Amino acid sequence: MAHDKLPFQYQAEKNDSGLTGFAGLPLYIELAIKSGLINQIKETLQVKQQGWSDAELILSLIVLNIAGGDCISDIDRLEADTGFRSLLVQFATHGMKRKERRAYEKKWRKTKERGLPSRSAFHQYLPIFHSPKEESKREEGKAFIPLSNEYLKSLCVLNTPLVAAAQKHSPSTTATLDQDATLSATQKSKAFYCYKGFKAYQPFNTYWSEHGMVLHSEFRDGNVNAGFEQLRVLKEAIELLPNGVNKIYLRSDSAGYQEELIRYCADGNNPRFGVIEFAIAAKVSAGIKKAALELSDSDWKTIYTEDDKGNKIATNQEWADICFVPDWAVKSKAEYRYIAIREAMKSTPQDDTDVELPFQTVKSNNQNYKLFAVVTNRDIDGGELIQWHRKRCGKSEQLHSTQKEGLAGGQFPSNLFGVNAAWWQIVVIAFNLNRLMQIVAMPKKLKESKMKSLRFHFIQVPGRIVRHARQLFLCVENKFQNLLALIREKIGSIDLGTDNSEFNTS
Repeated sequence: MAHDKLPFQYQAEKNDSGLTGFAGLPLYIELAIKSGLINQIKETLQVKQQGWSDAELILSLIVLNIAGGDCISDIDRLEADTGFRSLLVQFATHGMKRKERRAYEKKWRKTKERGLPSRSAFHQYLPIFHSPKEESKREEGKAFIPLSNEYLKSLCVLNTPLVAAAQKHSPSTTATLDQDATLSATQKSKAFYCYKGFKAYQPFNTYWSEHGMVLHSEFRDGNVNAGFEQLRVLKEAIELLPNGVNKIYLRSDSAGYQEELIRYCADGNNPRFGVIEFAIAAKVSAGIKKAALELSDSDWKTIYTEDDKGNKIATNQEWADICFVPDWAVKSKAEYRYIAIREAMKSTPQDDTDVELPFQTVKSNNQNYKLFAVVTNRDIDGGELIQWHRKRCGKSEQLHSTQKEGLAGGQFPSNLFGVNAAWWQIVVIAFNLNRLMQIVAMPKKLKESKMKSLRFHFIQVPGRIVRHARQLFLCVENKFQNLLALIREKIGSIDLGTDNSEFNTS
């Protein structure tokens, strides 16, 4: 087989050509301005007085996530993109008055030439989000969530304008909240082992299903179980819901099967929304098993799924309402409904085996079944409720995959908990900024696309920066120009939040 080289050669550009491989990336900066995110950073974070501002540092990390970087050193790749760098240099002072521009320039000891902060700038900045005093409160073998300092708290609320912008553009009167934790493996020496036996962090997300956005996310060590203080997290998430929402629902896996969480929802203790309708996977106890075995075969109903055309397809699972009341529910004024789900096992282990199965089983009429259960306060058809409850699984898994693989949530920059917590929150902001872009500006074919596809079709588009008659032009091929111009026009035409002169690219 021939091993001849193909008939071409690589050659370095001799001049600052203005080429960029990220022609779609500036639109995310415009959307960050339009949504009010930049203003929110300025108002809530006022740490940096010299050099790079908080807005520039945080926005740079958001852009790094969108572009496909997954560690701080990848900022060098963006800085090496001469076209994108030259745009950022122009953006920094555009729209400023002469006095403001001079004040900005005085922040620098030397003439500012970089478009993005250096690696050392980020390594000096991110530790402000860490709380050393909290580390001394850790106890071996005990779940612990360090209290956030004022800077990390401010960073965590930067989602507010993005969520509000999505609600303003596409109002929803309901908020279906899906709560779930995800494990992000790490080799950091100070990280803790998770229940699966490897070192990890375990952030806990509250996902707003109607908008496809992360409403709230709490960064946690890997040894903190998913259901730890879940009620507190729910209350914090509800506080972040914008105006216009008058009904909320909760969906959770078995980590949420907790008396205090269930009673809070069912008893209507939330001052804003009252009763919260929910469906939570119940841990199959001896009482649930007994109640399921007391049913006859005629009590069980087939569970159906739907294909892409809406046709119902029978599964090998069945559901039935069971007569089961846990001890704690007797004290509650609310009524709880337990639904059992059984699935016939094609092959079953021998009765004398020591194999531990990851699910509960029951035997009825010489047939072994996997057994699951759901607790709810909703009065709808059981099959419909099960399908509604299961919708959270696909979206949660997609969210976790995007955070850890599509964005930079799969790697962490430090051994310091607060630094990694800040890194994770910036991942969440980047996720929501991209989701807002899909909601308000992208054509239908890209509205549900994954990050990999968005980078291929929209973000990583080649272009060249041209200066002419005191104006900047980003030149791209015709097929890309139409798409980018359409998206930019939609961003400019919608009223999402408070505009901001700094970084204004119009």
